[in-house]
Amino acid sequence: MNFQGNTLAIICGGGPAPGINNVIASVTIEARNNGWDVLGIYDGFSHLATANKKVIPLTIDMVSRIHKEGGSIIRTSRFNPTKSEAILRTVVENLVDLGVTHIVTIGGDDTAYAAHKVSEFAREKLGLNIRFVHVPKTIDNDLPLPEGLPTFGYETARALGAELVMNLMEDAKTMGRWFLVVTMGRVSGHLALGIGKSASATLTIIPEEFEGETISLKHVIDIMSGTIIKRLALERDHGVIVAAEGLISKMSSHELSAIDSIEKDEYGHVRYAEINFSDVLKRQLNGELKKMDIPISVQNKEIGYEVRCAPPNPFDVEYTRNLGYGAFKFLADGGTNAIITIQNNQLTPIMFDDIVDPTTGKMKIRTVDINSLQYRIAREYMIRLTRDDFESKFFVNKMARIANMTPQDFIEKYGYLVGLESE
Repeated sequence: MNFQGNTLAIICGGGPAPGINNVIASVTIEARNNGWDVLGIYDGFSHLATANKKVIPLTIDMVSRIHKEGGSIIRTSRFNPTKSEAILRTVVENLVDLGVTHIVTIGGDDTAYAAHKVSEFAREKLGLNIRFVHVPKTIDNDLPLPEGLPTFGYETARALGAELVMNLMEDAKTMGRWFLVVTMGRVSGHLALGIGKSASATLTIIPEEFEGETISLKHVIDIMSGTIIKRLALERDHGVIVAAEGLISKMSSHELSAIDSIEKDEYGHVRYAEINFSDVLKRQLNGELKKMDIPISVQNKEIGYEVRCAPPNPFDVEYTRNLGYGAFKFLADGGTNAIITIQNNQLTPIMFDDIVDPTTGKMKIRTVDINSLQYRIAREYMIRLTRDDFESKFFVNKMARIANMTPQDFIEKYGYLVGLESE
């Protein structure tokens, strides 16, 4: 196979994830060994949209030992090159000026979509054949890969996040206190569930467990306070609650706007980007406990930035090397317009068109399957109010006393959590 004249560009988009550098290293080594030129494009697509192309030629010597490093040696950004046809044209023209014939993008759903549109524009508007392949990366683990197949970076983030939560569990036990941990996860609850389950957190709450399009903040707080009350009734005064950041994406702006701690713009609209979700939950939960005169003050912690640029663990080192190798092989064999995966120990590209949501044009999102064995087992080991708790008159009376309520008031407040309201 003749690779003469091929120039491969590597572009990183979205947030960091452990293992990016090893994908860069693996792709570069394979491409260089096969006679290709390799360019690292700094800061995602952002500089390609301007006259200031920030590019570095990548060599084997430069990348041979970066596989253990966190972050990205060519950095990354969330710049969206699809905002206008003019920007797309500039990006493609700059790639042509650089002699780029092939692209490896490393990122999540937005980066894959951007690469797809750049390749499509080059082909349909300029008659150019710039081939691309995408390596799926996100600690959220929410790209539409086959069940059980993680996105790279997730396993490292889960392991480090679980270690942090286990430390908080020990602090909670030692000090007799509660912690509320909010994990990254823009839409799905994969990371929260993985961390909570691995650390044996007292309770984990994810958006997928709620029916309907919206989630009530009151519902979330009732689950949390109900767990604390049940735990006190079990004569345990401590615990850790893990909540997925994605819960906020399904909460109504009307309910959030009623909270004093949330910032609003000049028109009174909620500034979602400015919301410190763990603070919101903590304040609402502490307020609820105070109303019931329960002498507990919950402390909050957010986990996300601490794990995104961590050195990859051995799983992600091996995984990303395989993905980088597969990405180059796919392009060298003439492939394009796909994401690279490893299924049943075989390199398996998934064509981009097969994982695009036809209504949005964007990549589909993989959410937690609450009917899966993984989730059922996770729920089994959480402390939550259950129907059995309400069928025990003794236990209901004990929880009601802790909440400074009558048993009937306690049932009316918390019974809906276990389906009693429908009877």
